Amino acid sequence: MSGETSRRESTEVVVIGAGPAGLTLANLLRQAGVGCVVLERQSRPYVEQRQRAGILDHRGAGVFESWGLADVVLAGMPQETKVEFRVDGEQRFLDVPTLTEGRLGRLVPQQVLVGRLLAHYLETGGDLRFEAAEVTPRGVGGPSPTVTYRDADGIPHEIACSYVAGCDGHHGVSRVSLPEHALTTYSYDHGIGWLTILADAPPPRYPLMAITTHGFAAHFPRGPRASRFYLQCAPADTAADWPDERIWTQLRLRLADGDLPGGPIGEKVFVEMRSHVVDPMHYGRLFLVGDAAHIITPMGGKGMNLAVADADVLAHALRAAVRDGDEEPLAAYSATCLERVWNHQEFSRWMTEMTHEAGDETLAGPFRRRLARARFDRLFTSGPAARAFGDLMAGG
Repeated sequence: MSGETSRRESTEVVVIGAGPAGLTLANLLRQAGVGCVVLERQSRPYVEQRQRAGILDHRGAGVFESWGLADVVLAGMPQETKVEFRVDGEQRFLDVPTLTEGRLGRLVPQQVLVGRLLAHYLETGGDLRFEAAEVTPRGVGGPSPTVTYRDADGIPHEIACSYVAGCDGHHGVSRVSLPEHALTTYSYDHGIGWLTILADAPPPRYPLMAITTHGFAAHFPRGPRASRFYLQCAPADTAADWPDERIWTQLRLRLADGDLPGGPIGEKVFVEMRSHVVDPMHYGRLFLVGDAAHIITPMGGKGMNLAVADADVLAHALRAAVRDGDEEPLAAYSATCLERVWNHQEFSRWMTEMTHEAGDETLAGPFRRRLARARFDRLFTSGPAARAFGDLMAGG
């Protein structure tokens, strides 16, 4: 923006990104009386219509309850129920609410969460700027950071602030703007691929995961007449490898349901089954939140919940810093969040191994297949094992 006059302004916190992490943080900061501006590079319709998987576990739902936002986020959303596992066609059920003594999650799809948080933030006077281009955090290693960007009309802006929250995902500008030496990165490739499908098809009664020799599959509700399906595939597969006919054939085979009704497929997305964690989750006055700091596989449904948990920790810490002058919670932000992040990474990896290797021995061999099957069977023969599973599903 050299040579151009920027419109200068100031706020306490600049939030980069209007996904689950950014919108959760922005709403919590408004509840806390901390001023913030949210910058989002996409348009409002894009943000509202973007389809993503995810539901709130018990701990995630509790964040919004504790901040007085339960009516905004959770109203009308069904509670978590049983989980069905189908092993080569044989049905098995885990009653998660019973295992967790009533600690229920909420079936709030990510698109619904984003839509509700976005609407509430704007309706209560929040400052959210869509189509913000060339967003760049500057001087975050010192006491007076700024964030520059161009608005939808190409006009340059410069916002002085006390803190920056990078909530713009794995491919956003926040993390890559930091010095290379500032973060240690931990990555892991799980060696499998997933194809996710959003279809106009009747949802299952319970969330369903199928373990078969043909590969893993899953079927989850996404509304009264919509379903999200998952199919294990080769990591290098493309849409050309999966025409609609093959998708429905494989779903009926793996779910052991020859009468599974088909329907129009609205979305096909290939998921890179990789895990990624940076440590620490901050540099100077820039704090990474959600996918900007860590990527987790969809298995176990923890990605959105980790974003909400990060935002909760950071909102409390920023309130203490801005209102009370106490920066100790900010100094502890990374360690506090990473303890939960690694716990959920372990759970997701454990569950991925169990559900995939228990069915398909080509992944890790017959010995590992029998180990995975023993691990799975233990959930139905050992009360402590089942309760531990339920506790992790609930966000423990």
